[in-house]
Amino acid sequence: MKITVLDGSNYFKGLLLLIRKDQKIAEPEIQLMKRIGKTLGFEREFCENAIHEILGNRHIVDAPPEFSTKELAIKFIKDGLAIASSDKEVHPSEEEWLRSAAEKNGLDLTWFRQESINTTNRTPLLSHLEVDDLTVEFS
Repeated sequence: MKITVLDGSNYFKGLLLLIRKDQKIAEPEIQLMKRIGKTLGFEREFCENAIHEILGNRHIVDAPPEFSTKELAIKFIKDGLAIASSDKEVHPSEEEWLRSAAEKNGLDLTWFRQESINTTNRTPLLSHLEVDDLTVEFS
């Protein structure tokens, strides 16, 4: 799926906001965020700095992203749930923030609840993330 630079930026930024919700960033979250950043075309150093600075950066508005399509929002929520569960605990503030992202993007909350349950039953550090199917168009 081809996405815009803005959608790609919102995807990465949104997941950064998510990983800071529990006020700690676990190693599996760092690894997944580096992988996602690379897939979206961001420089390694930019990703590392963003990950390590997100806890202390209070200048970023903590609002969930709004995407150009529901299909992209679904991918974002699925990847968000995978990241949130990668440290073997989905913190209530992470789940609530993802639920609000689903709502903001017009996704069905019944679907979200089911997806949340399904994610807790999956293996962390999935070999495939939704972001793997995305290509940012720089035009």
